[in-house]
Amino acid sequence: MAHKSIDFLGHKAVELTTPALRLAAVYEHGPRIAFFGAREGENLLHWEPHQRGRKDWDLMGGHRVWITRPGADESEESYRPDNGPAAVETAGDGFTLTGALDPLNVTRRGFRVRVLGERTVEVDNFLINEGDMLYSGGLWALTCTAPRAGTRYAAPLGDGSRWDNFHMVYFKRWAGTEALVDDPQFRLTEDLLLIEPRGRVNKRMLLAPFGAMAMSDPARGVTFAKRVAYEPRGAYPLGTNQAYYIGPDNFMVEMETMGPAATVKPGEALHHVETWTLRAGALAFADAAEVLDLF
Repeated sequence: MAHKSIDFLGHKAVELTTPALRLAAVYEHGPRIAFFGAREGENLLHWEPHQRGRKDWDLMGGHRVWITRPGADESEESYRPDNGPAAVETAGDGFTLTGALDPLNVTRRGFRVRVLGERTVEVDNFLINEGDMLYSGGLWALTCTAPRAGTRYAAPLGDGSRWDNFHMVYFKRWAGTEALVDDPQFRLTEDLLLIEPRGRVNKRMLLAPFGAMAMSDPARGVTFAKRVAYEPRGAYPLGTNQAYYIGPDNFMVEMETMGPAATVKPGEALHHVETWTLRAGALAFADAAEVLDLF
């Protein structure tokens, strides 16, 4: 494993490489993971700065850390600090990027990336309460992927117990957008939610106790998956711990994981730890075991 400071398409960044994968995170804005893919391969993440956003917020792309607020997810405080610079701290097994202070709720967000193996990294998304009052909310980790022809996504359903159930949130309208309920981009099998993006804007939120989600990309010959622990008694947004958003014309598909809400005391931190893994070859997503065996 090696890491170094680089210029990533005009942005100051830190790069981490193993024999199998490459990851680059910019720290002038965000912070955001801007590149993830095979070491000599193409970027699996959507990265397009200064092209899309809301008011003065710039989507840019990549992986970023937002917050959830009960009953008000996607309020402006969710993404307000994203444009600010981040501080960089390197370690032997990775690095930490800590974002700008949010002056209203006096918190900072960031992530620590740590190598677990040649094909696996840990992304510890965090929030720090730097104020002198209590803060409450949850963490929301959004990974903007760039699908190609034939790219598919899958999430294992249920928990495998003898009393097994799950639920999913459908969206008809949100933030000025209208979407189909009966949308062929989303399909259920006996143990998977399958997403086959066709360029129509839509999203689904899912309760997925296994906490795993995967992207199979035959055009680039790889499968990317990430997983996070699920807390059965946690208070999750709309009772869900995953979300998928398909952007217009397939410009991106977001693989999102959400953590439960918690109260954070002054000086304490909230963590939402994802495991990312990259495997050679595209999976068929025949069943849930095919996804879970990636970890």
